[in-house]
Amino acid sequence: MSITLWTWNTPNGRKISVALEEMGLAYSVRPVNISKNEQFNPEFLAFSPNNRIPAIQDPDGPDGKPITVFESGAILLYLAEKTGRFMPKDLRARVPVYEWLMWQMGGFGPMPGQVHHFLMQPEGPARDYGFKRYHDETKRLYGVLDRRLEGRDFVATSNEPSIADFAILGWAWRHERHQVDLGALPNVQRWYEAMMARPATKRGFEVSLG
Repeated sequence: MSITLWTWNTPNGRKISVALEEMGLAYSVRPVNISKNEQFNPEFLAFSPNNRIPAIQDPDGPDGKPITVFESGAILLYLAEKTGRFMPKDLRARVPVYEWLMWQMGGFGPMPGQVHHFLMQPEGPARDYGFKRYHDETKRLYGVLDRRLEGRDFVATSNEPSIADFAILGWAWRHERHQVDLGALPNVQRWYEAMMARPATKRGFEVSLG
């Protein structure tokens, strides 16, 4: 039995397709066209009440019973628990994964998301103010990530990527849209290129999400 991934071609959707590929889990994609407001369909709202993608349905959940999970961070944590992969067993080693996953969910996602929003607004003072505010914060967050990756192969772990890498990569994937030059962030660029070269990660970005 395979997991059903309800999603669209967004950074948050790509986090999950990458994780599913890296974990070797069978899944099918159920596109939710957010440009047509399909996220408000009753069928989807029944298990994703915040009308946001992605969400998953796993017919083989805990104790072999079906389960649904919404919110991309919660989905990543669930999949890590389900497979025992990309999450350290030791609590002390898990803490950085929690920290950097929350860093992405709370900042490195909402802030560049606002950059996307204001770039699409009509030219004028409101657009200029909003873009500068959120672009400055987005660049600051990229700088935080660059410093974190100095001398490190992965964001939160030492020997292999974690779900935090998958979460952050989903948004770094849109760096050009964020108007951020990775050439000015050598550690981020090295990490980004290495992650994108992983065969499973590559498949996760190539699969059609709608």
